[in-house]
Amino acid sequence: MARTAPPAAPPPPGPPARGSLSLHRAYLRSPLGLLRLGQLVMGAAFWVTVAAHKYEGAAHFALFAAVLVWLLTLALFGLSLLGRWALVPWLGSRWLLTNLLHDLALAVGLYAAATGIMGYKAGRKSYCNLPGYSQQCLYGAYLSASICGAVTACLYLFSGLYCLSRRCRDQRDII
Repeated sequence: MARTAPPAAPPPPGPPARGSLSLHRAYLRSPLGLLRLGQLVMGAAFWVTVAAHKYEGAAHFALFAAVLVWLLTLALFGLSLLGRWALVPWLGSRWLLTNLLHDLALAVGLYAAATGIMGYKAGRKSYCNLPGYSQQCLYGAYLSASICGAVTACLYLFSGLYCLSRRCRDQRDII
């Protein structure tokens, strides 16, 4: 085996550093940051409650909607907490509008539908809440999920209205 000579020129420089990652603490203390934390906790409580129990029919849609909105909220929260929303193509320059549309158009609508589905299913299972009923009863799980969904939808409504008020006051930032 022949040894190869080291390259005559140094390798090309890498991309410029974007700076270190640090938490955007002002966002975490802002009303939107606190609402996002509440949305993540209550949204997780909703979909964990549904997924932990036997579900069928329209509950599949409720679970899909809750997990989709929860994952998108987690992405928005993570990018906002790190202050890296500018890295998102096209949406980064419109971050307040992106949060507003996510909250009012997507999250409130999907959580309202999911809450309605779980409330309907709870109503259909209310007979098994009687004393002496010996079969497995999903009434409590469906009722808990519908309450978590309603609280989560309200949190999204509040954060959407917060973003809307900032937008109406000609503020372009989320804090």
